[in-house]
Amino acid sequence: MTRKRTIRRHYRTDVNPVLIALEGACITSQQKLDKLRIRELSAIEAFAKGTATPNDWRDIADYCNLCGTLVEMGIDGEGISEAVEACEAALIAAVERKDRIGKLGFSGPELEAVRTVYAWQDAQRTSVDLRTYEEAIRRTANKIRSGHPSLKVVA
Repeated sequence: MTRKRTIRRHYRTDVNPVLIALEGACITSQQKLDKLRIRELSAIEAFAKGTATPNDWRDIADYCNLCGTLVEMGIDGEGISEAVEACEAALIAAVERKDRIGKLGFSGPELEAVRTVYAWQDAQRTSVDLRTYEEAIRRTANKIRSGHPSLKVVA
């Protein structure tokens, strides 16, 4: 038998909790948002040109699901939920179209619905603090992992 030993805990002294709290209360940094915007807009553009890949589909599905989660959290505007439903239907139709003809793509009204949800989602994430946005991302990831029935498109 071995003797029970005390576990020594070492606390970091270089962490400033006030700065961490201030970062959480701030709006998301412009650099991070620009990277995200480029990725999402390039996915939309790939669908518009007809050169979309499954990764582009996942990017659009992710921001559509995130927009729906932010609506559930109360960051809402008039007509967002209808736009999210139209975007989900467009994503489902794109998968069915890929199975049928072998190419991912959107029709004109579907592309417009996807662009509308992108505009709403961009407005949502620039209007909430970083902590709320990260909480929405965490909730969306948990819903995807658990197969929550409110998510119609899962990447």
